[in-house]
Amino acid sequence: MLALALLFSALLAGLLLVPLGLPGLWVMLGATLVYWLAVPAGEIGLVTLLVASALVVVAEVLEFSVSGRYARRYGGSRRAAWGAVIGGIVGALVGVPLPVVGSMIGAFAGAFGGALLAELTVPRAVRGEPLRVATGALLGRVVAAGLKVGFGLALAVVVSVSALSGRLAGSG
Repeated sequence: MLALALLFSALLAGLLLVPLGLPGLWVMLGATLVYWLAVPAGEIGLVTLLVASALVVVAEVLEFSVSGRYARRYGGSRRAAWGAVIGGIVGALVGVPLPVVGSMIGAFAGAFGGALLAELTVPRAVRGEPLRVATGALLGRVVAAGLKVGFGLALAVVVSVSALSGRLAGSG
């Protein structure tokens, strides 16, 4: 019972980290792995662990690619899309020293700044409006953060249902 309470606490803590731009999904996956290893008779099996891992990987890929897609949707070049992706990653890393929200603010600012700078390097005849493109990248970053929270909720539900399934069946 203590192991289950610790798992749920770690899932909740990880879920609270996600909107702040911190590696909450990795905390959740790590807690799931530790529970799987520590409680071999628990209900979390290899399939649950693989599904959880897949959710985390897909969420991470989406997090950085969506801002690039939005930059393109708002008239940006491929260079602006890559600028948004790279800027978001760099911004998240640079923003980490700021307590609590630094990586989130850094990722938002980095996506905006990366798309803006990259779009400004494209020849005028083929580039979109740089501020519009950068705004698209920023909106994409916000959407990506929301998607990542959604993936975190899905991860918490999958792991929780798996961990509780035997206990609920046994208590009936």
